[in-house]
Amino acid sequence: MTQISSPPTSSVSAASHVEALLASYPDFPQPDILFRDLNPVFADAVAFRAIIDDLADQHRGQFDAVAGIEARGFLLAAAVGYAAGAAVLAVRKGGKLPGSVLTEEYELEYGTARLELEVGQLPAGSRVLILDDVLATGGTIAATSRLIERAGYTLTGVGVVLELTDLHGRERLGAAPVHAIMSV
Repeated sequence: MTQISSPPTSSVSAASHVEALLASYPDFPQPDILFRDLNPVFADAVAFRAIIDDLADQHRGQFDAVAGIEARGFLLAAAVGYAAGAAVLAVRKGGKLPGSVLTEEYELEYGTARLELEVGQLPAGSRVLILDDVLATGGTIAATSRLIERAGYTLTGVGVVLELTDLHGRERLGAAPVHAIMSV
């Protein structure tokens, strides 16, 4: 049987890894859009570890649970939750969760979408950190913030790998502290 060893660690910062591995695709998925692809960053074991360590260390001791937003936020939340010994909440796209759920609708540039969170997963007042891959216009994270608060939890912060500053998404997040590993 082949044994898988842990990836080597690196003293290179998470931001340096993101900057080196981030792929950009002009005119995708439509003209005049520059798509920033974090998949090559996540596919690099050393870079992924640096990202998880950065997010966990930045918020250490400030949360009881991590909420990951579908889909790439799940990757981050699961890893940070494991690293910090914290619970993990899945914030899903509408219609994907059974049982009693809270729903929050939000605006997209081409319509609306909705996110859902199962109720009663944590004790009231639990401290929750939201994680996602990219902060763009802020709609998805703002909707998730409202879900966390409506569920009776306390939002302690937001962590993202990449912030697209020209879209001003941070402005939609109110007073929640936001940590972005890299901003462009």
